[in-house]
Amino acid sequence: MAVTMNDMDRFEAFMPRLEAIAYRLLGSASDAEDAVQDTYLRWQAADTDRIEVPEAWLTKVLTNLCLNQLTSARARRETYVGQWLPEPLLAGDPMLGPADTAEQRESVSYAVLALMERLSPNERVVYVLREAFDYPHRNIAEILDITESAAQQIFHRAKKHVAAGRARTEIDAAAARRIIEEFLSAATSGRTEPLVRLLTEDAVSIGDGGGKVPARAKAFEGALAVATFLRGLFKPSTAKRALAGGSPEVHLSSANNAPALVLVIDGRVIGVMCLEITADGIAAVRNQINPDKLERATRRWAATDHGEPLLHVF
Repeated sequence: MAVTMNDMDRFEAFMPRLEAIAYRLLGSASDAEDAVQDTYLRWQAADTDRIEVPEAWLTKVLTNLCLNQLTSARARRETYVGQWLPEPLLAGDPMLGPADTAEQRESVSYAVLALMERLSPNERVVYVLREAFDYPHRNIAEILDITESAAQQIFHRAKKHVAAGRARTEIDAAAARRIIEEFLSAATSGRTEPLVRLLTEDAVSIGDGGGKVPARAKAFEGALAVATFLRGLFKPSTAKRALAGGSPEVHLSSANNAPALVLVIDGRVIGVMCLEITADGIAAVRNQINPDKLERATRRWAATDHGEPLLHVF
């Protein structure tokens, strides 16, 4: 069945929301784009005149596609080289979706996306649709073909799992910049003590190189271990410059609605360091350095004004 221009317009009107849902479900912008494209192919093949509520129909199709991907993704993660982290989205990326409430902002944070990896596929779907997009439990139940009470139970269980993993923090931009400037000063001082003071006692540092860029297979745990690693990471060396292809500029930005440092060489993003800042200090440093997961960030970087770098490293 041929798709009319009106059908295309209707689909495109829902497309940003579909992409934002898919990204939260999959943690990958490229996979989210593929899921939305597959949803469009099914829309194209459907008798759209018989679809009473296009948004509900499209959301259900997309969700089922993402559920299939989540199941296969779990198998792929078992053979993934090193630690797996989500694909970061830089400030202003439309795939970040709604950010009007603290819950919406937090649902796409790097910290929560990492925590959601522990949820079952159904738990992740219910959590995302309810917490980030405020879908009624009745609608979620219809999407998953379960009862409304089951949807409510799954949501409470998922929310409990996520809440147990971290404490919510809302850091204003001025405070975040001050903390990050202190962090950079400490990291480049050549000493571990200033860094230890900025980190929580149980801080962790995780790097995702995807087998393309050297990264430790296990997380660094504890303030001293993380501080020692960071001190070495920011220490200049000829070998690091050769590996990176130059001396990276370090910019203060945000990724997934949280403070981040973006490392750039000749306009190419080579790393995004996401900092989880709490009232007690920096609780986590998550480094995305897998080049396959930085292509969208590089395109976004090229399209925005990012100002002068804070410093050069290596």
